[in-house]
Amino acid sequence: MLTPLPYGYDHLEPAIGRETVTIHHDKHQQAYVDKLNAAISKHPELFKKGVFEILSDLNALPEDIKKEVINNGGGVFNHEFYWSILGSKALNENSNLAKAITRDFGSFEAFKDLFTQTGITTFGSGWAWLISDANGKLSVVSTSNQDCPISEGKIPILTMDVWEHAYYLQYQNRRPEYITNFFNIIDWSKCEQYYDNI
Repeated sequence: MLTPLPYGYDHLEPAIGRETVTIHHDKHQQAYVDKLNAAISKHPELFKKGVFEILSDLNALPEDIKKEVINNGGGVFNHEFYWSILGSKALNENSNLAKAITRDFGSFEAFKDLFTQTGITTFGSGWAWLISDANGKLSVVSTSNQDCPISEGKIPILTMDVWEHAYYLQYQNRRPEYITNFFNIIDWSKCEQYYDNI
């Protein structure tokens, strides 16, 4: 089932326009949901599990649907997580997350530069992530296609979709401009919650 957005389609304007959000959520994400359900229907017992649980243990997946579930389950999880961290709330400089960013990257600006460059240099389609290990140590990584850090035992804190469908209607080939504006619509309070829950 497609998870509804936690806000209206125009909530992210002007950084991400209504048309982009509508097509991204209602068409692209819906397609991942439909294809995941079709794959899982071959092994109905998997419907008892959530997508997080499924992606956290890829070795338990039946081989005949493994690739479909990684691609489409990743598409579902990654998009749900992406929408959840958008909404424009400033980072609390006294939060555990802000302190960890300074500890692990030297400063917020150093983190922002690294995250930006990771997004810019992600080849083709993929995602930039701020992730944590189980001990709270942060790192920035990129994943290709719909690969997901939870499959590697990592905890996502922040993500940025750098598939062209995330920005092309508005920015065309100007991915760096999209990334600059992306930083204006992060809901850091959600990222702080994800970090505090480790």
